[in-house]
Amino acid sequence: MTETQLAGVTRADQGIDDISWSILGQTYVPKQVSERLFAWHATLPAGTFVPPHIHPTQDELVHLLDGELVIVLDDGEAAARPGDLVRLPMGQPHGIFNRSDATATCLFTVAPTRKLFDLFEAIHGLKEQTPEAVVALAAQHEVEFLPPDE
Repeated sequence: MTETQLAGVTRADQGIDDISWSILGQTYVPKQVSERLFAWHATLPAGTFVPPHIHPTQDELVHLLDGELVIVLDDGEAAARPGDLVRLPMGQPHGIFNRSDATATCLFTVAPTRKLFDLFEAIHGLKEQTPEAVVALAAQHEVEFLPPDE
């Protein structure tokens, strides 16, 4: 991980070191990483989701570029559409769902980076991304997945 943010432009079709991670059926391409901030482009095919979880040490922003996402929070659900910015303060339980028939794309940002870059590397490297394996890795990298609703 880069310790400081470097000036310049990350092209739309590029990521850091040509990295492209497959995470739970989604594609994440890191665009910027430093100790203070981590940003990645995400492609969420129809029907994919990020299960409810908490970042106890990071604030998270999601800028929706295309498609529609449903954001699940403690107090219900909210639809996010192109141009919308989703604000997820540290400690706020949230889930992100693409319940539409179309692919959604967005730019995620977390601050500070903490262990999230390393978590994505570890998940991408799993032989099989089972829920149990992802939850166990997440717990080692400061992300707490919530139990499914009964």
